[in-house]
Amino acid sequence: MAPNHLSKPWHEHITIDLLAHVLNRSLFHPFIAWLIPLCQRAVGAPYDSFNFTATCIYASIVTLIWVLGFLNTRIAYGLPRELDWDEEVVVITGGASGLGKILTETYGMRGASVAVLDVRDPEEEESEGLATVKFYKCDVGDAEAVVRTREQIEKDLGTPTILINNAGIVHGKPLLGPNSLTPSEIAQTLRINTLAHFHTLQAFLPGMLGSPQGGTIVTISSVLGKLGASHLADYTASKAALIALHASLRAELTSPAAPEGAERIRTVLVTPGQLSTTLFAGVQTPSSFLGPVVEVMELAGEIVRMVDAGESGEISMPLYARYIEWLHVLPAGLQRVVRKVSGMDRAMEGFRGGRGPGTDNKRPSPRQQQKKALEK
Repeated sequence: MAPNHLSKPWHEHITIDLLAHVLNRSLFHPFIAWLIPLCQRAVGAPYDSFNFTATCIYASIVTLIWVLGFLNTRIAYGLPRELDWDEEVVVITGGASGLGKILTETYGMRGASVAVLDVRDPEEEESEGLATVKFYKCDVGDAEAVVRTREQIEKDLGTPTILINNAGIVHGKPLLGPNSLTPSEIAQTLRINTLAHFHTLQAFLPGMLGSPQGGTIVTISSVLGKLGASHLADYTASKAALIALHASLRAELTSPAAPEGAERIRTVLVTPGQLSTTLFAGVQTPSSFLGPVVEVMELAGEIVRMVDAGESGEISMPLYARYIEWLHVLPAGLQRVVRKVSGMDRAMEGFRGGRGPGTDNKRPSPRQQQKKALEK
């Protein structure tokens, strides 16, 4: 059976993100931009001609934007840290399924030491050939359980240097009504989606601060933490809290009173839109062009790329997720119109997903998909 994305009509693969990617690699790239005036000179255009002057100005603007972007990143986050994969230990919460599972397999197949924290037992097939991956049954919403697990990880693999906080759940229920959120469900969402991050940070960050190579902390939040949405009050509140937690963590690590070793810690905030996993099964994206569903493999690749580069920053996918904060600049009336036209508050009407505590969402791995395809 082929992956779902292969069965989509061809036109659904054309998105604003694809167009932006193509432009960033062509007309909006300094190298390509400077080829244009060079081509003008190659066909004999004088130095003082309008075409040559205009294309030089355009190339200069594109180059300036790239330089300013590079300087902004360096000023905001500093130099990347150097990774030594013989010493790195990766901890992934909710790593038995969904995005966490893809990250686990990616690092496991590369031979990195990986500790998976989850309340769900991994299937035997998921661990085939991944000798450097160890599973620890742990409810990350339980602070004492996280501390006990950290101690065992340090004995088995060494001091963790990369923490990917991925575990999460969603109920998809309204605040009021016959099928509304219960107090226990609200508490469960906040415990797994938010409090678990406090527990893992307090458990693993001290070891990173004392490690010569430092560490990287990846916070998996959501663009919904910046927006809010109908039927997702508990989920969006928990994800908004993670965005604030990430900002506060960065502030503590860069403040004059920062603990020793804080300069070696890198932080990555991930705020994706709707992922192609069963966590939000049945949810229809309002626009496949402006707000396409994010393929979990693509997001995992971006996370791995930034972690491997030793960089800090924010990963927002698809394109609209990078600029969604500008929605709050609009007048309240216009904001309401945008929300109504986009259909974002009706998207949960077909919801049939969700997962239990301590895990993300279940999705066949690329290896499993390939095996099923061969069986067919």
